[in-house]
Amino acid sequence: MNVILKLFLGLNVISVLVWTKYSVNGTVARYDGYRLYKITPRTDQHLKLLNDIESTSDSFNFISGPSKEDTVVSVIVAPHKFADFDLMMSMEGMTYEISENNVQSLIDEESLIQSRISENFGWKRYYPLDNIYKWIDGILEEYPEVTSPIYAGKTYEERDIRGVKISYKNGNPGVFIEGGIHAREWISPSVTTYLLNTLLSTKNESIRRIAENFDWYIVPSVNPDGYVHTHTSNRLWRKTRKPYGSGCFGVDPNRNFDFQFGKIGVSKNPCSDIYSGPKAFSEVEMKSYSDYLASLQGKIHTFLGFHAYSQLLLFPYGHTNKKAENYDDLLDIGNKAISALARRFNTTYIVGDVYNTIYPASGCSMDWVYEILKVRLSYTYELRPNARSSFGFELPADKIIPTALETIDSILAILNRAKELGYYESGKKK
Repeated sequence: MNVILKLFLGLNVISVLVWTKYSVNGTVARYDGYRLYKITPRTDQHLKLLNDIESTSDSFNFISGPSKEDTVVSVIVAPHKFADFDLMMSMEGMTYEISENNVQSLIDEESLIQSRISENFGWKRYYPLDNIYKWIDGILEEYPEVTSPIYAGKTYEERDIRGVKISYKNGNPGVFIEGGIHAREWISPSVTTYLLNTLLSTKNESIRRIAENFDWYIVPSVNPDGYVHTHTSNRLWRKTRKPYGSGCFGVDPNRNFDFQFGKIGVSKNPCSDIYSGPKAFSEVEMKSYSDYLASLQGKIHTFLGFHAYSQLLLFPYGHTNKKAENYDDLLDIGNKAISALARRFNTTYIVGDVYNTIYPASGCSMDWVYEILKVRLSYTYELRPNARSSFGFELPADKIIPTALETIDSILAILNRAKELGYYESGKKK
């Protein structure tokens, strides 16, 4: 084992509990004095070391995982590990910068803004799950002719996985919108609810056209337990909430699907943020959610997952650098999408397959939908901010609406270009 890796894995009990104790005793996790580092790996050895640490260590919270050379890796480090971190950087010759000296200050600033806004449900703040579900109830009452409820199962903590289907007429191709599979990515449920509202209320002719000529299946929070936990206990929680012993909780739900499960870009350590689980669909929420998706096979023609952050538009595969069957079309459509997205606010995205654009990852929902359900238009957004931002998951609430607006522009481009290529014609491009 690499001597540096041995140093990082020489953890004491306090180190292990840094990220997990708040799930045990019910107090709110704080990150006072924790630093956010931005690392730039320059060699394969750098990447290998960072990947090994991410998959085995409980002391370092990788906000954006190691992907490829010359990309930015974000990691939160506890004060008692600063010396070890600096030593590793020095011994391995890795370039890094301190992006934030006190991560808690970002969380506190976000909380202050949240507390000042007392409006009814809208998009000037981030809302807890109960508020989202109450708003969904209102939507279903306000638009009964074109909406119907989605129930995609229950979670470990007995919460419903809820959403809304919009359908203006029979025979429409389907678009599935997946939000909030990673709990801490609050911009995702916000953008997906904004999209839902826009599809029902817009006067814009282009958006009205796609609203009425596609069936929309929108689930704003696929991981409700984790999302609630980020609002009550630990703002930076990523996973589900099933206990796995030794103070470890949850599985990365976007590594738990039964396609190339556990092959690459995962951890077998239950305390890791990328723990894939003991087996595919070990998590009740992912099993029931996938069952719901499977019930729509033949009805879904486009799948769009929403994550944060890094400003990327990704498509299959995550487990291999082998090109997807319709790689050229996915790239072409993706390029049209990010061009459309950039026009409004000059926001720059990169498009590409998961494996080569961000990092290897297996057992993901998008790849499962693409390969098992044969949905040939499958994409994942990594929304604002960009990888070098100090905000990360604490994207200011005043960026919700701009992010949603530019994203809707890109969705229009995806659907229009795919239609030009024949993806929604019977018997073609399926």
